[in-house]
Amino acid sequence: MKEYPKHIAIAGNIGSGKTTLAEKLAKHYRWAPLYESVAHNPYLKDFYSDMPRWAFHLQIYFLNSRFTQATKIRLGEQTIIQDRTIYEDAYIFADNLRSSGHMSEKDYQCYLDIFHSMLGFVKPPDLLIYLKADIPKLVQQIQKRNRDFEFNIKLEYLRNLNDHYEKWISNYKLGKLLIIDVNDLDFVKRTEDFAHIVSKVELELNNLFS
Repeated sequence: MKEYPKHIAIAGNIGSGKTTLAEKLAKHYRWAPLYESVAHNPYLKDFYSDMPRWAFHLQIYFLNSRFTQATKIRLGEQTIIQDRTIYEDAYIFADNLRSSGHMSEKDYQCYLDIFHSMLGFVKPPDLLIYLKADIPKLVQQIQKRNRDFEFNIKLEYLRNLNDHYEKWISNYKLGKLLIIDVNDLDFVKRTEDFAHIVSKVELELNNLFS
């Protein structure tokens, strides 16, 4: 009997195309998608207007949401494709807010204590797909989706996140990793670009159980 992965995750900066790719791969493979809680997040708009005031609240909200997803993945039977992981919340976004001065050291340590308590109940994804995108690509994608609360995102914030992502990915050892450079891809409009991504994913899936 052919084996199937239980958990695929897509990582990447704001505007890299995670949600769209998760949706398309879920449809292609008939996986169950788990999306980042954006539309109903009560802190996002306030956060982008005043990061120091709302940074801790936002990160705790995302952390709880991601832990709930991790529990669902662990207890479920379906193959799940997840839009962003719990690791990114801590190692990318929370750490960036601390290093940028938007989150106090006290709040950051409190956040990390909660995160580390959760890790004992979280399994890494079978395959992590990282969407690598430079700042012009991210800005283009953010402008295209036209979310009003993202109008206040600063370029420096995106650059710092990209730096954190590159550092994290270069040291990622939790499982299989597929890096896809999406700077010159448009997997929404060009079927050949999506087919290119699927071929890379297919290769990794085959290698999981070889």
